[in-house]
Amino acid sequence: MIKHLDKRLTKLLLTLKQYLRSTHRECITASSIAICVLLLRSLGLLQSLEWAVLDQSFQLRPTETPEERIVIVAIDEAFLRQSGSWPIPDGIIADVLQKLNAYNPRAIGLNIYRDLKVEPGHENLVAAYRSMPNLIGIELLSNKKNVNVLPPLELSRLNQVGFNNVLLDTDGKVRRSLLYWHVENQAHESFALKLAKLYLQPEGIEPKTAAGNSKYLQLGKAVFHRFQPNDGAYVNADNRGYQILSNFPKLACKNPLLEICGFRKVSMQAVLANEVPEEWIRDRIILIGSTAPSLQDFVLIPHSNRLVGTVKPISGIELQGYFISELIRAALQGRPLIKVWPDPVEWLWVFGWAYIGAATSWRVRRFSRSILGIVLFCYVLVGSAYGAFLFSWWIPLVPALLSLSGSAIAITLQVAQMQEEMKRSKEFLQEVINTIADPIFVKNEKHQLIVLNEAYCQLIGYSKEMLLEKSDYDFFPKHEADVFRWQDELVFKSQQAQEHEEEFTDASGRTYLISTKRSLHKDGAGNLFLVGVIRDITKSKLREEELKRTAAELFRSNNELKLQEDRLRYLAYHDALTGLPNRKFFAEQLRESIDWAKNHHLLLGLLFIDLDGFKQVNDTLGHEIGDRLLITVGQRLNNCLRGSDTVSRFGGDEFTVILRAIPRVEVATKVAEKILATITEPIVLDGHITKVSASIGISVYPIDTHDDETLIKQADTAMYRAKQLGKNRYEFA
Repeated sequence: MIKHLDKRLTKLLLTLKQYLRSTHRECITASSIAICVLLLRSLGLLQSLEWAVLDQSFQLRPTETPEERIVIVAIDEAFLRQSGSWPIPDGIIADVLQKLNAYNPRAIGLNIYRDLKVEPGHENLVAAYRSMPNLIGIELLSNKKNVNVLPPLELSRLNQVGFNNVLLDTDGKVRRSLLYWHVENQAHESFALKLAKLYLQPEGIEPKTAAGNSKYLQLGKAVFHRFQPNDGAYVNADNRGYQILSNFPKLACKNPLLEICGFRKVSMQAVLANEVPEEWIRDRIILIGSTAPSLQDFVLIPHSNRLVGTVKPISGIELQGYFISELIRAALQGRPLIKVWPDPVEWLWVFGWAYIGAATSWRVRRFSRSILGIVLFCYVLVGSAYGAFLFSWWIPLVPALLSLSGSAIAITLQVAQMQEEMKRSKEFLQEVINTIADPIFVKNEKHQLIVLNEAYCQLIGYSKEMLLEKSDYDFFPKHEADVFRWQDELVFKSQQAQEHEEEFTDASGRTYLISTKRSLHKDGAGNLFLVGVIRDITKSKLREEELKRTAAELFRSNNELKLQEDRLRYLAYHDALTGLPNRKFFAEQLRESIDWAKNHHLLLGLLFIDLDGFKQVNDTLGHEIGDRLLITVGQRLNNCLRGSDTVSRFGGDEFTVILRAIPRVEVATKVAEKILATITEPIVLDGHITKVSASIGISVYPIDTHDDETLIKQADTAMYRAKQLGKNRYEFA
């Protein structure tokens, strides 16, 4: 088993070695381009492009159902003109809060900074704060005290405040949200998270650490993986606090006049005038904030870009609505969050596309087809990245595209240079091989004929122009082309010279027997070429075949003579009826056996057997039955003996047995008893049951005599004595 595994491992390593050798140039080029692209990416030079691709993916994504759980109460320009002042007096805000709270919303988010009193009505606002546990205010956090914006004091005491800090990327867009932040070792929750928690409380959903990984936050069905500095396209980004990549929903708008990108919108005037239907407020999240352009509370998100037209920013209150919607949908419906690959997987992804670009250009070679192949792979790559994004995976598209196209360009330049070098090499090689008398051909790794000498063209019967850039299948019968291809592959794989005899049919249909020696050569650019030299061996093969036929006839004649000799010898030494050795063979075997027993100091037993009652069978049933009886007895005698013993027909119904190399006389006794028991068993011949017995005389060398003739006479005499004493028995000399 170990030896079998060793063979398989050796074969696998050999195959891998051959594959790496054949893809050496592609791997080196792909690796170089991939490393350069990854270096550019690590320096942040591709970050903006990857953000742009991400934004475009957000915009192309199918729309989702409008967010019915969130209603925005907008402070618009019309309200500002009506109220006549900013900031809005505390009394108006208190009135709005009380009217909204009367309709039992799950949560109210006040996205207005109220760190200072704005009379009249401050006491009313404080009273509203105290009576509304479902109200969340805002604050602006910073490690610098002069940048902070404090929350309303009363809401801060009740722990009903969330920060609304926004994380802007270097291009001014928001792609991340901040859930937690520690300032002076004190944990703060975001405005969006506070409101989402209030909404989810009746559903029995509370924040907890993720099962199996205490570093992450779990909220309902969703686990919020903490943003890392190099996630996605980011390079050394600031990841302070608990940040996540925002998967902004693309919300449908049923009525653009009443909704802001999927959120229901009502004006503050409508709330104060009691014009808002109760069902719009009950059991929902109410966000109060500015949408007035004059207040300049606007940000850019991935949805802000447009394929046609100018960039469209969204208000800060709408941004908070996106954050809250993402949290709630993830917790309740399991809506996926943006996920990214680990760095090693992204590196492998970039290298894989670099290798595809290199392999396509290297193996296609033709510029137009190579461009078409790269374009098709670009479509596949873009489609794969967009398809992954539909499942919320952000995978690197720009580095993969650069690697694909960069490696394709690099290989194309190498191919162009190699083709120029190959052209010069072919011209020089053509001049050299035309001076050689033997037919010579040169093939590339695609098995195409690229160089031929005049002798080859004359042998096959086609012009050089017709043969160049063609394969064997274009000119030879398929069975011959299959053989040529197999022999070529053997040389390419083993990289060892090979010589084989083959059949070769020329243009006129004439078949030759040829001997082709193939060898592999490599040029300065690393390209492999198969060079074949042909010899016509048709005449010599015909002479060889004729000599083989003559030799075969002589061999058959000799075999026939030997068979005849063996047949004559067999007839001379064997009984014609029973097939047993005859008296002549018996005499020779006896002398040889006595000599062997003498040299090895062993005994030899001789049994002389005569059948009792055979004459009666012959007289009553006929000679044919008698002959068949003798044959059966001979077979039974053979079955009683060892392979080294010899039984022979001495004549008539008399048989002899030579027991070679017996250690003691008792062995002869046991054999004689076995023979008597076997012969006396009934024999059925043509429906007749016959029964005979035997009288056996035994003589032993060297106890009785040292002479073979005397040994026979003594056994014969002992046999007659056995007959006189009653037959069916044995007697010793």
